[in-house]
Amino acid sequence: MSNTFIFNLKKIIALTLIVSFFSCEDKKADTETSNNVLWYQKPAANWNEALPIGNGRIGGMLFGGVENDQIQLNEETIWAGEPGNNITKDYFNEVEAIRKLLFDGKYEEAQKMALEVFPKSTPEDNNYGVPYQTVGNLNLHFEGATHFENYKRVLNIENAISTVTYTSNGVNYKREYFVSFPDQVMVVRLSADKSKQLNFEVSMDTPQKTHNISTENGLLKLTGKSGDHENKTGKIKFETLVYPKLTGGELVQNDTSLSIKNADEALLFVSIGTNFKSYDDLSGSAEKIAQNHLEKSQSKPFSELKQAHVSDYKNLYDRVSLQLGDDTNSALPTDKRLENFATTEDLSLVSLYFQFGRYLLISSSRPGGQPANLQGIWNHRLSPPWDSKYTVNINTEMNYWPAEVTNLSELHQPLFSMLEDLSVTGQESAKKMYHARGWNMHHNTDIWRVTGMIDGGFYGFWPMGGAWLSQHIWQHYLFTGDTEFLKKYYPVLKGKAQFYADVLQEAPENNWLVVAPSMSPENKYVGSVGVSYGTTMDNQLVFDVFSNAINASKVLGIDTEFADSIAVMKKRLPPMQIGKHGQLQEWIKDWDRPNDKHRHISHLYGLHPSAQVSPFKNPDLFKAAEQTLEFRGDISTGWSMGWKVNFWARMLNGNRAYKLIKTQLTLVEDGTESGGTYPNLFDAHPPFQIDGNFGCTAGIAEMLIQSHDEALHLLPALPDAWHKGSVKGLKARGGFEVDLDWNNNRLKSVKIKSELGGNLRLRTTEILVDKNGNELTKASDENENIFYQTPDIKTPLVSAEAEITPLELVQYMVYDVATEKGKTYEFQVQTKK
Repeated sequence: MSNTFIFNLKKIIALTLIVSFFSCEDKKADTETSNNVLWYQKPAANWNEALPIGNGRIGGMLFGGVENDQIQLNEETIWAGEPGNNITKDYFNEVEAIRKLLFDGKYEEAQKMALEVFPKSTPEDNNYGVPYQTVGNLNLHFEGATHFENYKRVLNIENAISTVTYTSNGVNYKREYFVSFPDQVMVVRLSADKSKQLNFEVSMDTPQKTHNISTENGLLKLTGKSGDHENKTGKIKFETLVYPKLTGGELVQNDTSLSIKNADEALLFVSIGTNFKSYDDLSGSAEKIAQNHLEKSQSKPFSELKQAHVSDYKNLYDRVSLQLGDDTNSALPTDKRLENFATTEDLSLVSLYFQFGRYLLISSSRPGGQPANLQGIWNHRLSPPWDSKYTVNINTEMNYWPAEVTNLSELHQPLFSMLEDLSVTGQESAKKMYHARGWNMHHNTDIWRVTGMIDGGFYGFWPMGGAWLSQHIWQHYLFTGDTEFLKKYYPVLKGKAQFYADVLQEAPENNWLVVAPSMSPENKYVGSVGVSYGTTMDNQLVFDVFSNAINASKVLGIDTEFADSIAVMKKRLPPMQIGKHGQLQEWIKDWDRPNDKHRHISHLYGLHPSAQVSPFKNPDLFKAAEQTLEFRGDISTGWSMGWKVNFWARMLNGNRAYKLIKTQLTLVEDGTESGGTYPNLFDAHPPFQIDGNFGCTAGIAEMLIQSHDEALHLLPALPDAWHKGSVKGLKARGGFEVDLDWNNNRLKSVKIKSELGGNLRLRTTEILVDKNGNELTKASDENENIFYQTPDIKTPLVSAEAEITPLELVQYMVYDVATEKGKTYEFQVQTKK
């Protein structure tokens, strides 16, 4: 045997081992995650095909190009403008005049005046909020890499790492991307299975008008300032540092770029800092923040960085698992699965979409940071749609619907922090516009926590944004039982109740107390008139605001006199009304139109996310809500479909909820005008809004457990198609963690951990037995668990013309189990004889 043959054989074996290493690593990543990967066979052609990564503060959109790889960058505090509210004068007299017109039945005149006082176009001396803005792009250019094969682009949502692999000129290349929360940097690792094969240029660009790109000491640096907007000057300063750490090869420093030549491996560290400290403080140092994070991370080996990132992420993600059926279709690219979903039953795509929503929340909302905005933290524009602000007449709230039930409770914290800010800035809105105590905001805000009207006297005349947002405080308490948390945020709840205690007016009919002026978000009732009073959603929200403040005062043992005073006012709120079409009325008068297909179904807030409409306590209202849903139909914008999934889950109609999920999971391409899902699984409003993702994730959880209606309801809305499955780790109110298994569309087994103790009331269609085969104790009295008390609503008023079909429910078993804190309880379904 010749030496040449032996040498060549060794080369072949070595090459085979290296190729096997790359392919095994990729296979390991895919098989370990089972269905929980998004993957594609080509680079992203546009932003809605790019893959999102993030750590709450820093976001990246990965295009994965072979010759030119673009990483679009965001940092959560880079917004246009500067500190300051958007209330320019005392508007009380104007608000009073509009109210009088409404009470006199002069609705068109009221709307006309509202638009004159608060014009749709922003006045020169004011602003209607500012846009969230992009940092820019990190660009990697690989000269001559035009021919390649075996391309694969992956986002593994079980470890929050994205990879790109491909073969070019006989060399196997791999890129790995993640954004570390522990180390506060983005890390990109580039490697090849042959030495000296990495040759590329690193550059940056940005659409920001004020910026500078330079290199120094082996670093690429982008400094800049956010943009001006309306009457505000851009004052967010930011700095982005890119540091390449090479194994082998050479680093060449150009004027505005860095060149890597003949390297074996390259680690790119991306660190971003801004001068933002709070909504009213820009005294931070962008340079020091960026440098500090870089200095602390750059000396760490890749394995340590990766391990810290994965460990932190999985501590959140691994709390919940969902399996629907036995089959997975992960062998197909994700865009192909979406394309086939309309004609192919792909239940594992539903579970992937559910987990993708959790992934997005983990990646866009972390304690100590900003809440997820209209696009989470991902935005490539200076002027994104709707400024990517916080739209609080549904969208911001929807972002956080999954937080508690999908076991990501601590990710709620940024929203609570924003509520603290708003309870301060909102005092100006309460005083100057309404001469009221407490605090107020309207339908929108931004990083500066503006609380004045935005978008004028039609869309903006809704002084209820804080009422809805503050519900999240009370719901967090119901899920966690955290009295210290409740004590900290009680002033926010009380301030909101004080505002409505001062603002409520006696309506001309029935002497009810109502909010006036206001509207049912974004909808009209007479011609082009939206401004109104006593709308159903407003009444439901004030009912919850008062109820929460009353209950919180009881829990904390404080403010009894104030609680008593608002309890009296709560009794004078309007009841819900069933209109002549058998629908739940949207307005104080029976103005609903059966052909109204508006995307907002605001008057069903009482059905979801609130708990005022119950099939067990007020079946006629429940049927009226169903009629409203039938009138509105299924087809709508992306986020609205997400809300309808929750509605139909609350209607205990799993098949209808699943039909909406299937409609939501309709592949739409960039530029499409209909709602659905983009190739990267982003929700298409269109354009992209992240709330649809979060809403659908929450809706899937609502189909599996519900805990709002005085019991923990197991599999309340299981579709026929989900005949077999399991879910582990969902959270219910009262601190219960729930695992369920089912087969043949029937519950099979239940495992519940009680984190707070107390009575566990279960509602199910099955007979449950304990480990000894004994049936559980049937419930007989009211649920004594304080986290399962729902305030009684007024008897609804029913139109004489309404025809209401009696509600028919399946037979439910209701059980009580006394639990102890920290213990786990397991039950089985009694086998049918």
